Amino acid sequence: MSPIAKRKREKFSIPSKYLLLLLTFVCVLLMAVTFFTDYSASPLNKLVGYVIVPFQNGVSRIGTWMSVRVDELGELRVVLEENQRLKAQIDELTVENTQLQQDKYELNNLRELYKLDEQYSGYEKVGARIIARDGGNWFHSFTINKGSDDGLTVDMNVIASGGLVGRIVDIGADWAKVTAIINDNSNVSGMVLASSDILMVTGSLELMEDGVIGFEQLIDSAGAVQIGDKVVTSNISDKYLPSILIGYITEINPDSNNITKSGKITPAVDFEHLGEVLVITKTKQQIRND
Repeated sequence: MSPIAKRKREKFSIPSKYLLLLLTFVCVLLMAVTFFTDYSASPLNKLVGYVIVPFQNGVSRIGTWMSVRVDELGELRVVLEENQRLKAQIDELTVENTQLQQDKYELNNLRELYKLDEQYSGYEKVGARIIARDGGNWFHSFTINKGSDDGLTVDMNVIASGGLVGRIVDIGADWAKVTAIINDNSNVSGMVLASSDILMVTGSLELMEDGVIGFEQLIDSAGAVQIGDKVVTSNISDKYLPSILIGYITEINPDSNNITKSGKITPAVDFEHLGEVLVITKTKQQIRND
């Protein structure tokens, strides 16, 4: 490529700092001409009209645009501050709403416990809150916030809304551990309320996956026991006080010996959702000795 062709391809450019300096000089020159001459009567009148007036209009428009943007930024800042304030209010209301829901939940539980207290008014009771539980989906073994300092002892019966929960198996000064009737190693002597037939209620966490526990050793030669019958603790139970509701029969099957029957019971207590319980403050043995 020839030097002439190369020069033609090169673009003419002025550094920005020199261009700014040139424009500044032109502006100062025009201002000086305006100040020292009467351009309205001079031949420069038309030139000034073509140069200064459009320049002034441009500056005015830029100023107006910047003023509008400044106002918009001010309004945006106010909106952002208001948004932050509203978010803080929403957070406060969310916390208050959660607390109100918790209070409502506890109030409903206390109402249920109050009804239960009236239902078993013959027994002295103390309220307690569950503070820990063993692993799993069910409250099959848990700890309450009352202990020996509150007059509790091992083998005291524990009830909740619906009926029998279990009994205390271990205790400390300010805590007690409860084993529920749904636990695998739990056995409760029960009685069908409608017929007075005795059976043995057996805990089963596997069956609890279907919301039931088992029973066995039911002697019902007259066929009086029906699905839906209530099952309560029996008088011959060695650990549990009599006539506390356990649940409702949902399935009955004859055993292979053709003498006894077994089946399933739906517990009266919701062992998936427990928060507060009542502890009957006398054991079966203490009542026998009174």
